[in-house]
Amino acid sequence: MSLSKPIFYVVPVCPFSQRVQIMLALRDQSDAIEIREVDITKPRSPELLQKTGGSTSLPVLELPDGTILKESLVILRFLDESLEGKMLRRSDPLEHSIENMLITMYEGPFTASGYLYIMNQDAERKHEFHEKILSIYKGLDNFLVKHNPNGTWLFDDFGLAEAVFTPLFKRFWFLEYYEDFELPYSDEYTRVKKWRDACMIHPSTNQVSKEEIVKTYYDYAHGLGNGRLGPGRKLSTAVFHPHWKDRPWPPRDKYSGRICSDEELGLSSGVEEHLNQ
Repeated sequence: MSLSKPIFYVVPVCPFSQRVQIMLALRDQSDAIEIREVDITKPRSPELLQKTGGSTSLPVLELPDGTILKESLVILRFLDESLEGKMLRRSDPLEHSIENMLITMYEGPFTASGYLYIMNQDAERKHEFHEKILSIYKGLDNFLVKHNPNGTWLFDDFGLAEAVFTPLFKRFWFLEYYEDFELPYSDEYTRVKKWRDACMIHPSTNQVSKEEIVKTYYDYAHGLGNGRLGPGRKLSTAVFHPHWKDRPWPPRDKYSGRICSDEELGLSSGVEEHLNQ
């Protein structure tokens, strides 16, 4: 049975999935694909594993002819270039090369610096991770100053680079909450702060909220990524039920050596339902 339109398999709070959703929103194409959310706390379905060749990594895009595309940047570029209408990427070859250069140079290190920082459990290493992410922010600032010193965006509007980095800026709310991280108010961060702040308030980037990120990433803040459970816990903070809106804000102190219980995190009402599925 052929599909009528592509199916996008996503983890709801995944920054890599949000990139595609931002691009679709900007281009008024949100109905061009079907989005199916996958609960990361449960084993992948045999059907999905068959489609992905056994890989559990998400997001993936299933095309109507059955072709599977992996890697968010690949999916983002494919949809941007194949959908009708004006592309998000720059049409000028040199400008497109510049936005690709920014993504290639900084997206991977920036992602890693934020997630390694939030996963760190050694308070004595906090300064190390703090300085690492600041060094990447400095690099981003220098790049923006070089290519558009007085502007807001990389070029003249929210584009491909902004769609790639904005989900990371929003996920790093978890650094603000759990690590008290803030960009210093100094000249070496002025340009990148202007860019970051404009990206985060753009109306096409509201797929997630700070509350959702903070509550969902509590386990990450305690070194428990991808649905792993802490001692005595039966549910991950990444579960769909109870909904994150119905849970309390978690404690901010991640270096106390103590992980909250399901009850303290507002998860206990979903334990029986989860175990019976």
